[in-house]
Amino acid sequence: MKIAFVYDVIYPYVKGGVEKRVWELATRLSRRGHEVHLFGMKFWDGEDILLREGIWLHGICPAHNLYTGGRRSFWEPISFSIDLMVTLLREKFDIIDCQQFPYFSCISTRFVSKMKKIPLTITWIEVWGDYWYEYIGKKGFLGKIIERYVARFLCPTIAVSHFTAHRFEMIYHKPINSVIPIGVDIAKINATFPSTEQSDIIFVGRLIKEKNADLLVKAVALALPEYPDLRVLIIGEGPEEKKIQITIKQKNLENSVRIQSFYDSHDDLISRLKASKIFALPSTREGFGISALEALACGLPVVTINHPANAICDLINENNGFLCSLSVEDLADTICLALRRYKKMRNSCRLSAESFDWEHITSDIEAFYQSVIANYPCRK
Repeated sequence: MKIAFVYDVIYPYVKGGVEKRVWELATRLSRRGHEVHLFGMKFWDGEDILLREGIWLHGICPAHNLYTGGRRSFWEPISFSIDLMVTLLREKFDIIDCQQFPYFSCISTRFVSKMKKIPLTITWIEVWGDYWYEYIGKKGFLGKIIERYVARFLCPTIAVSHFTAHRFEMIYHKPINSVIPIGVDIAKINATFPSTEQSDIIFVGRLIKEKNADLLVKAVALALPEYPDLRVLIIGEGPEEKKIQITIKQKNLENSVRIQSFYDSHDDLISRLKASKIFALPSTREGFGISALEALACGLPVVTINHPANAICDLINENNGFLCSLSVEDLADTICLALRRYKKMRNSCRLSAESFDWEHITSDIEAFYQSVIANYPCRK
């Protein structure tokens, strides 16, 4: 198969769960003999098209800032979608897999799909619905309208979690065709040695408002009387970093909490996870939560927020993690509980991640693509 993945940012130039998912699937599909192309903004120097690890990367426009005022930019995805349409109209593929967010790419790929009679599937990471109003206030009705418009496309759909599939079906009264989750490389994780630099608590994620890293810092301050030697590592980058640094100084936690940019090497991230005791991600919005899954695979209990928009909750049970409310006090108490119990939970954490091995997931998506192509043209 000749496969096109569409997402405006490309791993490893930008690190996030969606980017990582696309990259892992693309590299594995390429090793299975398929021709794989990734279309996104150009984050590298040199030619617009390059071959990296067997994958063709297409930088269809210069890289733009993803965030404006701490929120995802509105104009960046519009500009990208226009360039995307022009580029894809010159290409021919057996199938296009477009990541649903930030929506405008789906509109472009649907137009190309119709014009060139190429099967299109849309992968749904998250379903926001009324959350749009919480995200950008009254202007949220625009986001909600665009999301509903894309949801009504009559093409095959994938959800990365049963949580996302359920929200899609509940809000838009349509079934998702297949749930194909994000995965982890179990063999590689097992072969990676822990870092010599140890942490008690580790956080991994973009530093955006919804992930509540500042809440974690405040909770650490409350936990210090019970654990005065706490070492906390926050790995991430984003618009909330300055605010988090200010909170660290206000709470006099410079000796306890450190912020680290994303590592160039994913192996370094796994090493740091394996050298930690618990993983804390007090997020209120996750379509899946790949960093939480990687933490489980490394044997770390996960502490996260029990919130209706947080798909990590689907991964957690009494044997591998803890759910708490969105309050500093409850988060602090839950962190202390996790630190008391983590040693007895390590094996259960690892076992809970084994069914998410990338090779199984790659086989599932390969079979799904082949089915879509075999049954094309789909009803539009």
